Amino acid sequence: MTSGGERAYAYAKACGILGKSFIAKRASRLKAVSRPADLDRLVFPESPLDLPERELSARIEQRISARAASRIVKIVSVFAEPQAALVRLVRAYETADLKTHLAAFAAGDPQSPSFVDIGRFATVKFDAYPDLPRMVAGTEYAWLPETPAASAIVDLQSELDIRYYRSLWSEILSLPRRDRAGFEELTAEEIALKNAAWTLRLRTYYAAPVEEIEKRLVEGARAGKSLTADARAAFSLSLDARDEWRGWKRERFLNPAVSGESWKLDPRHFQNEAAKYLYRKARLLFRRRPFAVDSTACFIKLMQFEEELLTSVAEAVSLGISADDVVKTLEASA
Repeated sequence: MTSGGERAYAYAKACGILGKSFIAKRASRLKAVSRPADLDRLVFPESPLDLPERELSARIEQRISARAASRIVKIVSVFAEPQAALVRLVRAYETADLKTHLAAFAAGDPQSPSFVDIGRFATVKFDAYPDLPRMVAGTEYAWLPETPAASAIVDLQSELDIRYYRSLWSEILSLPRRDRAGFEELTAEEIALKNAAWTLRLRTYYAAPVEEIEKRLVEGARAGKSLTADARAAFSLSLDARDEWRGWKRERFLNPAVSGESWKLDPRHFQNEAAKYLYRKARLLFRRRPFAVDSTACFIKLMQFEEELLTSVAEAVSLGISADDVVKTLEASA
């Protein structure tokens, strides 16, 4: 159990961190970024790297992820015994890094990919790469095959995602109702939208049959409604007929039809709009009940949203693209 003092302190610290983050009004400061070095100096003013542009481009995304994870770990570590659901959110980094290591192993890469340090919450021994059994020994990932084939990687990565969300949902539902209302609402929407996004991607890019899509959905229910309902409702709708999507619950996240042009469903547009929606919801819920587990969970989500924004800016300027359009996408959702 977490104490009232811990919760008050965690909330105060989280407010301080968010006040200095590059979301909401401070996001506009990113518009002036034109090179990776500009971004590095802006985000890390006390320790900018003096590296050639190409090397800095590779390093800055690692620094951004490490920064976000460090701030998240700092807040969750305020609690002597943090709730399992909060620890699960921290370990989202571990799941993502494990997926990257599996791909590297299957590709025969002898060097370990970079990974995010999550401190005392870490369970996987990434330093043991490429010895996969040793990496996951004694962890919840011990079910992974010792030598995964390249052809199995996508399925294994999908299974890791499914198990992550399945565990998170179960751990949220085990919280007292007074602690989980906002956390449950936010996560239910995230899972439902993930299911829908995966469905649209699999249909659009891989022409996947329904039975293949079904295997990749995260089951669950909230208030009597299945978290796969929106995804399943999209199984048979035409990918090039906008009118068929009228009335679909998540229609507002689809790319709009343009007069005089043929329409084609764009999964990337859907994912971007869904991310903005979840960001707005997390901002609202963060302050709704300051001393519930809700607020810490929303803080984590906001830190991860900032991480995605900064990473997108880093990728854009590395390609010589203006950061302005990336930032405008966020400002339109604020």
